[in-house]
Amino acid sequence: MIDIIQQLINGISLGSIYALIALGYTMVYGILRLINFAHGDIFMVGAFIGFFALGSWGLPFVPGLFVAMLGSAILGMIVERFAYRPLRTAPRISLLITAIGVSFLLENLMVLLVGASPRSFPQSISLEIYEMGGLILTNRQIIILSIAIGLMIVLQLIVMKTKIGKAMRAVSQDREMAQMLGINIDRVIAFTFALGSALAAAGGVLVGLYFNKIEPYMGVMPGLKAFVAAVLGGIGIIPGAMLGGFILGVAEVLVSAFISSTVRDAVAFVILIVILLVRPSGILGKHMREKV
Repeated sequence: MIDIIQQLINGISLGSIYALIALGYTMVYGILRLINFAHGDIFMVGAFIGFFALGSWGLPFVPGLFVAMLGSAILGMIVERFAYRPLRTAPRISLLITAIGVSFLLENLMVLLVGASPRSFPQSISLEIYEMGGLILTNRQIIILSIAIGLMIVLQLIVMKTKIGKAMRAVSQDREMAQMLGINIDRVIAFTFALGSALAAAGGVLVGLYFNKIEPYMGVMPGLKAFVAAVLGGIGIIPGAMLGGFILGVAEVLVSAFISSTVRDAVAFVILIVILLVRPSGILGKHMREKV
């Protein structure tokens, strides 16, 4: 029983990172109906900005995290402005292919700039281990979970309580009507990309802190898993992305601990197949008939 609880704790820590990345997918999809497959690589860029902020620049952890989030937010707006905005009225397949192209561009650009070799992430927070009744908990797990939940709460407050959040919800419901009512569509979409990219960067820094390793291709698998988490919870629904991230993290850790670590990456795709067969709209999603 203690082993199961221990793995649940580990899974929730990992799942909180998946949830942060999944929020970017679900926010962009909710407004543009676009699966931004470059999102995992923005997560990677955020990790490298955090690497330099905490290492080369010598910033403490919290300012370094903020710098990484700010840098990725700017990158997200640049990607939206030059890669996606010109194709906003194009067929969705064009946007999808562009997203894949941006993903490859970011990966290879980072290889050119920093090299392909993995790097040890600066451990600006010293590791402390706590043991309680046979359970092992680290201060880094507590910090990761606290930051992830805190950022999710802030996101929910922005979306539900602020003027820009109301505009985001209006654009998500009906883009044309929102534009007719005077909402600046371009600004809302750019802000959505910035917000989602900042959350992904926070996930990248937390991954570096947790696993102590980053490299230019680190965004591929977490990006795909976060996409699965968003679909699992109900893509386009913010609480669904959080729920899907936690479920996926727990499932992955339990399979790795009690079955085999070699199939841990396959868990996400098994879950994706099952959810698409059983409930395509996701756990919290509602079935909507799309007009053709």
